[in-house]
Amino acid sequence: MSEHPIGTLMTETMAKIKEMVDVDTIIGTPITTPDGTTVIPVSKVTFGFASGGSDFAPKHTASTAPLAFGGGGGAGVTVVPVCFLILSPTEGTQILGVNAQASTTVDRLVEMIPGALNKVSSFVEGRKGNLDAQTEEDGQTNE
Repeated sequence: MSEHPIGTLMTETMAKIKEMVDVDTIIGTPITTPDGTTVIPVSKVTFGFASGGSDFAPKHTASTAPLAFGGGGGAGVTVVPVCFLILSPTEGTQILGVNAQASTTVDRLVEMIPGALNKVSSFVEGRKGNLDAQTEEDGQTNE
């Protein structure tokens, strides 16, 4: 039994989407500067897909003729830059957010994540430094 035309239509449309969107679209190709800093672009990709069809009896043929098929399909893709991951040999790792207009509360929360991560990292490093200093002082007073 041969494949139904709607299956072929959907397969073709999905193949075209796959050509447009790949991993390099979301996590871009790293760019290395002469000083050794690497910049990696990160994007948000949204895509939609639709297809449909119908079998119908031809007007001017015998009733035993196979049904005719009519159908169509389409897709749309949106790529929005979100941030840049910066890996510097001198300054460490940073996330530089793109200051696009946040359209929803969720988008605003996502934009706040890099700053929050940096603050938590600084806090943890500060606490670790204080604990190391305290341990060092305790070790010296017990001797």
